[in-house]
Amino acid sequence: MKAVEKNHFAHAQLIHGHEGNGNLAIALALATYLNCQNRQATDSCGACSSCVKMSKVAHPDVKYIYPTAGGKKVLSANFIEQWRDFVQTKPFGNLSDWLEAIDVKQGNIPVEEARLLIQDLSMKSYEGGYKIVLIWQAESLHTATANALLKVLEEPPEQTIFLLVTNSTEQLLTTIISRTQRVWIPDFTDEDIENYLVDKLTVTTERAKQATFLSQNNLRNALHILESDTPENHQLFAEWMRKCYSAQLDELVLMSNEFDKKTKEQHKNFFEYGISIFRELFLYAKGNEDLVRLVGDELIFVQRFSKALNFRNLEKITTLLGDASYHIARNGRAKIIFLDLSLTLAGLLKK
Repeated sequence: MKAVEKNHFAHAQLIHGHEGNGNLAIALALATYLNCQNRQATDSCGACSSCVKMSKVAHPDVKYIYPTAGGKKVLSANFIEQWRDFVQTKPFGNLSDWLEAIDVKQGNIPVEEARLLIQDLSMKSYEGGYKIVLIWQAESLHTATANALLKVLEEPPEQTIFLLVTNSTEQLLTTIISRTQRVWIPDFTDEDIENYLVDKLTVTTERAKQATFLSQNNLRNALHILESDTPENHQLFAEWMRKCYSAQLDELVLMSNEFDKKTKEQHKNFFEYGISIFRELFLYAKGNEDLVRLVGDELIFVQRFSKALNFRNLEKITTLLGDASYHIARNGRAKIIFLDLSLTLAGLLKK
């Protein structure tokens, strides 16, 4: 913020970090602050005309570029209404969420975007402040697009700021990276995610803890878990493990039939939950109880099951769970995947 006040703010910022953190939210907050008419010491005022327009994703001096289907007739401007809704409802969403919102299978940022942008930047700002270009998912820049932007990134028009938002700097051209000032956004902590879910979505603390545990510090994942309305995984998982351990084959067949009735997201969440539980089992069995993040019934399950589990097969078990999630994501039949995995686990748990 001090850099903005002293006019020492780098004209091209590369805002990067892992998926599901605050990359886009930080970029939007920064864009809002840059043109705020009543800046506070550490934040924008939120009330001036510029801030109001930013909150509506409708500021005339802010250009948004994001992946589309590409081509001269399918550019960012064609999806501005969907973008406004996405920014306001899914600020922690990923590329898949966005492409689903605009009904596009594969997205990129075509070279036509760069050509139009260079034309736009030749004109003065509408409101006399900064002209801001926010490029979301900058790793989706087509090579020709990235090359076309090199010169304007290095020598932009006066009062022009570029904010490149990315989850994958290794996919960017080194020539793009060298022309930007890198800003690393750290992952959310468990506490950050739990507080957000409880305060913003008013979910119970217990539900927030479970979603946080499964999210792996990815707020998008935590929100997706809650949106999929997954029931309590613990009871189902504990029952599944008991029946696998005791090789109750008839019961496992019945469970596979019930499992088949759930949604794809519930299937994936269940297998991801299993991977997380086995990770905690390993930590507990190796004497790292202080690193175990479970409480209540889940912790009791880990304490008891760790005494019976053959840890020589742990890596194979977690690999199988990951494979099951992979096959579910690619539209495999849940009943077959679940039953096949159950039979395999029945042989591995006691082996």
